[in-house]
Amino acid sequence: MHPNPVFRDIGSAQNIAFARNRGFGVLVVNGEGGPHISHIPFLLNDDGTAAELHLVRSNPIVRIGEGVHQATLLVSGPDSYVSPDWYGVAEQVPTWNYIAVHLTGKLEQLPQEVMHEMLDRQTAAYEAQLLPKTPWTTAKMSPEVLDRMMRMIVPFRFTLTAVDGTWKLGQNKPDKARKSAAQEMVAGGIGSEVETLAAMMRDLDHG
Repeated sequence: MHPNPVFRDIGSAQNIAFARNRGFGVLVVNGEGGPHISHIPFLLNDDGTAAELHLVRSNPIVRIGEGVHQATLLVSGPDSYVSPDWYGVAEQVPTWNYIAVHLTGKLEQLPQEVMHEMLDRQTAAYEAQLLPKTPWTTAKMSPEVLDRMMRMIVPFRFTLTAVDGTWKLGQNKPDKARKSAAQEMVAGGIGSEVETLAAMMRDLDHG
């Protein structure tokens, strides 16, 4: 997380909402020889206190063993380089604007028999966000193939203990400079989801 508090003045509810909407992150768990890292989809519950996820059985995180393990789930948002020339203000330096949320918590392997129901919930949540279509469900699979797939993945619960977020949108710049940078960012910026980030910079409310 960025150390400047101006970029971290975001409530837990907004950080949780952001993580829920993204639904994809990087799970980090300490293990023998160093951290184990896995890119995973996840589903946060309604009150934002826990997430459901599953891992392939051969994943090193699964091999750490049963029990409760400290973990962090990193959720990244849009990001872009910001050139000093874009501000229209002298004596500026290059930087990178971005949004990132870190969820800290406890990872626990669940009984294998909950895997099917969990997968159905996750799939239903993702399918509902697609363009109008008949949702895919596990009912479309043959029982034999479904059973084989279920044996290859392992269910987990990630219980949140802390939420931190960095929303670096140029809050430390004058409105005119920030909006100028956002305009130039759209015209020729580099990064990920640059237009989304620029829109957030333009709409930033100093309240």
